[in-house]
Amino acid sequence: MAHTSQTGGTEKNGSLSSILYCKSDLKEGSLQWVREPLNGQVLMVLSMDNNCSATSFDMELCAEKLQSLGIQVAAEQWRRLIQDAVLKPEVRRYMLYNSRAFQIAIAVVFYMSLWTNIYSTVQLCSFGRYWEAGVLVTLAAVAVTVIVILVIDHRQRKINMNTDVRLAAVNEIFIKHSLILGITDVLDGPHNILQLWFVHFSPERCLQSLSAHIMDLQRTREPALRHSLDELCVVMEAVVSPDPGTEEEASREESPLLSSGVNLNKEPVTCNELLHLVPEGPPEAMAQQLLVIFSGCYVRLLVTGRLPRAVAGGHLEQSNVPCLCQFIQSSVLNAHRTWFMAR
Repeated sequence: MAHTSQTGGTEKNGSLSSILYCKSDLKEGSLQWVREPLNGQVLMVLSMDNNCSATSFDMELCAEKLQSLGIQVAAEQWRRLIQDAVLKPEVRRYMLYNSRAFQIAIAVVFYMSLWTNIYSTVQLCSFGRYWEAGVLVTLAAVAVTVIVILVIDHRQRKINMNTDVRLAAVNEIFIKHSLILGITDVLDGPHNILQLWFVHFSPERCLQSLSAHIMDLQRTREPALRHSLDELCVVMEAVVSPDPGTEEEASREESPLLSSGVNLNKEPVTCNELLHLVPEGPPEAMAQQLLVIFSGCYVRLLVTGRLPRAVAGGHLEQSNVPCLCQFIQSSVLNAHRTWFMAR
């Protein structure tokens, strides 16, 4: 298992500068007063090998670092939420199949298959015997493959319901302590490495600005606002609970006249329900929900350098990328763009 951590220091991560911050010295019981971290500053990174199902993030190291940062959160709570969010086998398989390594493999297979099909088709024509035909086939296959890669990259800039939104529950806890989490994957030779990022983020100014923006949209463009938020939904599988009287009557009708000694265990009846992640409510409550839901996507795009350039008036000091509320306003509450990648 590979794991790394990053706290404080004077290193730079992309456009994010690292500075010292106020933390408690657990050994000496003293308090070291240094400068507060900037919004968008990476405080810690945990890594694990996704190729091996037995590996996991080093939760003990994470707990120690959180304590050194002065963040007092019940360890059992956030450990369980992280486990449910990104460490379940089905989620790890999904992330492996959507990893950069898998995308490169798909692109290579797609290029070879496309080139073979185009070349075999061209050979049926009279001009297929000339060497120029092979060059044209290669150029056409490369162009189509590049377009497919660009489409995949564009989809990676959208919020992913299977990864980013799954971190909303743990971010709801940590955002109260000026901390948000996001997950990415990188290639380390043949290994697919998952990285869990802990980024400093004080939500007060973004919450106030986003609440005011939502209030203005409710006053001026209510249908457009509702249309944008209605796209942010997930499909949940719910167990249908029949009426007790009907269930008892059905069980009597279906019971055999002669007992066969066989216990008939019926599968529960389920149905799909559409759950809106941002229901109607006061502007501040809707803004809080949006900050929690999009924090995982924001961290992923922030640390990978995929965020667009910022406009003036953001809440990230000394940075040219938008803050979280600017990101939500421009990409989510914009009726002319769709930023949701559903399941």
